[in-house]
Amino acid sequence: MAGEPGAAQNDDLRLADSLRAGDVIALTEVYDTYAPFLFDYCHGLLRDRVEASGALRNVVIAAREHVDRLTEPARLRGWLYAIARKECMRRRDSPNRHTGQEAPEAEDELTPEQLARREERRLLAHSALAALNGRQREAIDLSVRHELDEVDLSGIFGMPLEETLALAQQAREDLAAALHAALIAQNHWKDCPSVAALTESWPLSPQTSTALVRHVENCPVCGARETPPLPPDRLLSVLPIAAIPADLRLDVLTAATAEDRAGNRRAIAAWTEPFDEYGWPLPYQPTAPRARDRAPGKRRAPLLAAVAVGVGVLVLFGGGMAWLGGGDDGTNAAATGPVTPGGSTPPGGSTAPEPIPTDPSSPTSPTASPSASKSPSKSPSPSASESSSKPPSSRPPAPPTTSAPTPPKPGTLSVSGCDMGRNDSCTVTVTAVGGYVNWQVTGTSGPVSAGGSGHLDAGQSGGVRVSRASGFCWGRQTGTVMFSSGRSATVTYRC
Repeated sequence: MAGEPGAAQNDDLRLADSLRAGDVIALTEVYDTYAPFLFDYCHGLLRDRVEASGALRNVVIAAREHVDRLTEPARLRGWLYAIARKECMRRRDSPNRHTGQEAPEAEDELTPEQLARREERRLLAHSALAALNGRQREAIDLSVRHELDEVDLSGIFGMPLEETLALAQQAREDLAAALHAALIAQNHWKDCPSVAALTESWPLSPQTSTALVRHVENCPVCGARETPPLPPDRLLSVLPIAAIPADLRLDVLTAATAEDRAGNRRAIAAWTEPFDEYGWPLPYQPTAPRARDRAPGKRRAPLLAAVAVGVGVLVLFGGGMAWLGGGDDGTNAAATGPVTPGGSTPPGGSTAPEPIPTDPSSPTSPTASPSASKSPSKSPSPSASESSSKPPSSRPPAPPTTSAPTPPKPGTLSVSGCDMGRNDSCTVTVTAVGGYVNWQVTGTSGPVSAGGSGHLDAGQSGGVRVSRASGFCWGRQTGTVMFSSGRSATVTYRC
């Protein structure tokens, strides 16, 4: 997602100073520079384009209201991610959150053969990532795809720098082991009966991936087998990127600057509080504030010492095999796996101004059907010297004046793979969960063929007939049927 390092390294400092000066043009540039990446991150945490759009809107508003708190303006980008994570955690905690409307994937100009190879690599990535916990996946995603360093991650997660360094190192070690096991399962399953028994379906589930890692560590045959190294940035590059809605830009910039929405901005800004002494938002707390085990001042080491330690940790990025992710475990949790944007968009998605918020987690009004957009490149920001920060504001949220309209409730598509055995075909089951679904088979990979489309009401199921490829084959064969929602079903047969 990020580009090559260069002049863009100075953008954070320049844009932060311009925002502090109240430059409206700078706010537009902040959106154009960071919004596509922040939207993809929010979508990975929330799995819904309506919620992700609302979260991004609030991030831009909160950033403009609180930028004077940031004592390290050269870390503006990481600070924006910290605000985004806190906003997403609020929305995840809401019982009224909007669900079931994932964003489509940003389009790539690839040939059918390239798409098939990318799908195979994605299945491998998901199988390896399944062995990691959610916090590890999110840390790898932020450090590799979004190019944030451990000092930024410390502020985003609200963790001491020492714990952040340990998290990053352990995540890479665990991912290297998981990728090694997944490659063995993909390419050498015939050599070990235990691996063949564990990998009847593909991609691997978290339980299977974890069991496979343990088996490879203790199996003399699998443990001695070498697999090709795969750098984290190359592996992460195959994961889908959620396409930011094209009309969201005007909606966000209007909400952040219109005079008649000043009360709304004050309420949104209050949700981001409190801040630590560096001006970074403290992690979201789902319950009433209580005494903390450690003072905020101990959460992040002084910046100069942090950068000195972080330089040594950069060695972790370049060596060995690592893989991508997103997610979290426990309190302040993030998504449980890498995002897979899907295609079906229900009707009625027109953009409307958001009302005065009454709940930090309440969804914002839906935007029009998104379109894919090219994401601008960015690179890690340089460090800056430390200075003093302002105390947190104690302004209460503005009182509500209206309530958010009830968004449409489409469903999500659930798919189940099938095994032909030695027959010529089998049926993949598709089910609408939580609302209606319009579905379509968008392609296949591997030695199988399928097609079809349709409409399912909530709870209704249907079937897609999948046929094996003709011609000579040997052993166990695996293929994939892909659907417009971003879901895919694994199909197997034996020759």
